[in-house]
Amino acid sequence: MSLFTGWRAALRIARRDAMRAKGRSALVVAMIALPVLGVTAADVTYRSVASTEAEQLTARMGSADALFSDPGIGPLQQMPDGNMYDVVGDEPPEGDIPPVDMRTALPEGARAISIRSVPASVTTAYGLTDTEIVEFRTSDPMARGKVDLIEGKFPGGAGEMVATKPFLESAGLHVGSRTTVNSAGRTYTITGVVEQPDNLKSRTLYADPGAVIAPWQAAADRDKNVLPPNTGSTEWLVSGSGATGIGWGDVLAANTTGVLVVSRQVLLDPPPDSEIPLAKSVSDYDADNSGEESAAVITVVAMALLEIVLLAGPAFAVGARRSRRQLGLLGTCGGDRRHVRAVVLSGGLVLGAVGAVTGVAAGLLLTVVFRPLIEDWAGQRFGSLLLKPTELLVIAALGLVTGLLAAFAPAIVAARQSVLESLTGRRGVRRSSRVLPTVGACVLALGIAVAVYGGTSGESTLVAGGSVVAELGLLACIPVIVGLLGRLGRRLPLSPRMALRDAARNRGRTAPAVAAVMAAVAGSVAIATYMSSSLAESDHDYTPMLTTGTMVLSATDAKSAERLPTTRASVEQNMTVTGGHADFSRVWAGSDCNIYYEEENGCGTMTLVKPTGKGHTCPLNTKGAKDLAARLSAEEHQRMMRSPACMDEYISSGSFSLDPNNIVVGGPDLLRTYAKLDDPAAAAALKAGTPVLLNRAYAKNGEITLKAVHTYNAEDKKNRALHPGPARTSTDRLKVYVADAEYAATPGIRMVLPERTAERLGLHTQAAGSVYAVPHPPTEAEEQRVSAAIDQAGGGLWLQTEHGPGDRENVILLILTLFAGVVTLGAAAITTGLAKADAEADLTTLSAVGAPPRVRRTLSGFQCLVVALTGVLLGTAAGLVPAVALRMVDLRNAMDAMREEPMESAFTPIVLPWATIGLLAVVVPLLAGLLAAALTRSRLTLARRAG
Repeated sequence: MSLFTGWRAALRIARRDAMRAKGRSALVVAMIALPVLGVTAADVTYRSVASTEAEQLTARMGSADALFSDPGIGPLQQMPDGNMYDVVGDEPPEGDIPPVDMRTALPEGARAISIRSVPASVTTAYGLTDTEIVEFRTSDPMARGKVDLIEGKFPGGAGEMVATKPFLESAGLHVGSRTTVNSAGRTYTITGVVEQPDNLKSRTLYADPGAVIAPWQAAADRDKNVLPPNTGSTEWLVSGSGATGIGWGDVLAANTTGVLVVSRQVLLDPPPDSEIPLAKSVSDYDADNSGEESAAVITVVAMALLEIVLLAGPAFAVGARRSRRQLGLLGTCGGDRRHVRAVVLSGGLVLGAVGAVTGVAAGLLLTVVFRPLIEDWAGQRFGSLLLKPTELLVIAALGLVTGLLAAFAPAIVAARQSVLESLTGRRGVRRSSRVLPTVGACVLALGIAVAVYGGTSGESTLVAGGSVVAELGLLACIPVIVGLLGRLGRRLPLSPRMALRDAARNRGRTAPAVAAVMAAVAGSVAIATYMSSSLAESDHDYTPMLTTGTMVLSATDAKSAERLPTTRASVEQNMTVTGGHADFSRVWAGSDCNIYYEEENGCGTMTLVKPTGKGHTCPLNTKGAKDLAARLSAEEHQRMMRSPACMDEYISSGSFSLDPNNIVVGGPDLLRTYAKLDDPAAAAALKAGTPVLLNRAYAKNGEITLKAVHTYNAEDKKNRALHPGPARTSTDRLKVYVADAEYAATPGIRMVLPERTAERLGLHTQAAGSVYAVPHPPTEAEEQRVSAAIDQAGGGLWLQTEHGPGDRENVILLILTLFAGVVTLGAAAITTGLAKADAEADLTTLSAVGAPPRVRRTLSGFQCLVVALTGVLLGTAAGLVPAVALRMVDLRNAMDAMREEPMESAFTPIVLPWATIGLLAVVVPLLAGLLAAALTRSRLTLARRAG
């Protein structure tokens, strides 16, 4: 028999065996096809989202030939892509450079349309919001690809606009709604919905040129209370007169007039360096990170192959055992071991090919079906559905190779069986090897030691290598761990006892499934732990502008302060406010003046003098700070950073009082509402005229030093009469009530000063705003309603809200948890199905001797639970090794930075993602067990015991 003939027969046998055992074959095909499907979808999505240069140009300049702009530097020279340019000559021209007359820069016969944008405040269905308005003729054919119409029609005149969908959703508007540009005083009708294909989340309004900016400027010229539009630079989309578009010669000619050009023709067909004047003085540098990208891709592919091999391998092993009589007959007909191996490997080849083709086809189909969802998630449209046949063939080949690798070990085992064992169905008794777990334990210990050493020495490469070695060592120990499970069921009821013993007896199919679950969970837990720890670190370093659960309404000057009562009523009407509010005033040592635009010596100054000495001066900001930091541990350094003496220097707290000393005039309600200081003694002190100091580092012997320089404008007759003469300096020592150390971290307030005490000291006070207690940050609709009320009252006030350190919903953690959960469920289901197929004769005997029907169902559930729970627990332990070691690397780096700069935080916590671990360790195994029990038939038709 020739080699070709032998393999042809083996393939025929494998194909017939796959058709005969359709359930097991479908299981293997699914396990190979799923990763191939995922990689195919990811490849097509990546290629489609990563736009080509031509698609990027279309998103930037529509269907125009070029984009012209005026950098305002005079004659220039540029690189072909327009990203780099410079003035002509060694020195830039002096004086103001007038804007370029674009008509002089355009090639003969060319046509251009302008693009100008302006930030504006517009009315919404709820109130008022800030957005960007772009004057751009969106109906022009040159705009296609840059702005596309998806509903309604383009603007047809000066009173019409189009808007993007995100803007309409946030503003509660729709096609046909009317919106008013606040400063311009013009109302416009929204006639259509457009989108920017490269930015689907843009909140923008579009109007024809001259529809917004010109009337706004005219209104500003008529009324000095109207601020003029703050327009950015103007760009022009240009279409050439001929079929060639805008060439390099046109670009050079435009450069001489001071215009920067991005040309489609030049970018797609750049000129030689000899024709680029700027290229003679510029050397391009392109960092090559292809090696790192290739390493990352190889790692991901290797992990995917390992998962498939671990999950699909037991299926081939069970299939080989179910076909052992057929393989034995092959031996009686003259076949040797290599023919047996060929039959089993052919099964891997056949099922791998089917899985690869199915996965690629399903990946392409799903990408097409879910394309709109993927585009919305990515925030941009696909330029086109880009397919790379070479890459798809490589992906399919990987699926085929994976099938062969999964069948490799079962093929060797099947070839070693004697013909007698194969024909009689006896498996024989084989003792487990003691060498593998011993070596595995040693490798596990070595890997942990290397990872820990890498963490303490700051070598992340050693951490990665040690973690991989440790996981491989744990993989080698899994058969022994599975074997020990059988001893745990001695005192358990029948079903769990049988499930544990079955797992221990059939380690060949249990151990790979446990290993697959462990590998998936380990990676997810490692990344989730590191990300949770980094998130806790960023939360710790986050500087809040306000205390949690508060909102502040502030006035900018004396005129706006007069409108506070009306605006307060509007805020309380339109916002969800709990616990009331507290009014406050600002204080300075001088006359009434504009806080933002102070004239020189127009306002007085006031300083809260910080004493020196222990408890007052921050040790980390002194001459010997570096020596001190070198002796501190991370915990000691953290406690010192959080002490009142260092608090102000460590945390640059926001001040809604506009006073650099964070001194606010208020009463007990301000302490209770904002500082969360509900202390009767502090309230009594304020009522008695005693200031309340929140940062005790500024007090010495219960007193503070307040230094003020009093100045008064000549027009302020009241204060001039009270305090005649030139500017004077006063220093006052005041008894204060000192709050506990924890209140030193209150954002924006260092001391609360009673009104009557400020007047006694000759300090000027002015109503500045109110603080509200709110159950949650205001919604967009609430903010828009209040913005409208503020504008209606005359403006000059603003609302500050504290939204916290950012979005707490982490999509990556969710995806990792779902991935690990799906692999856990899949591995447990596969093992349970294989166990049922492998132990069919034992289950038949169990039913024959009178076991209740529910035993079969509960046995399947516990078999699934054993695999899932064991893999999850081992994976969690394995995943903590790299996560903890990497955080040790971060700690070392943070300590080094702290010793160089003592005020740098060295806080590097290790936070376990309990939600992820709980979901994987409790919910997923229980769900796997319940599903297995629910999908298993209780009753079995009795048949003659096989074998």
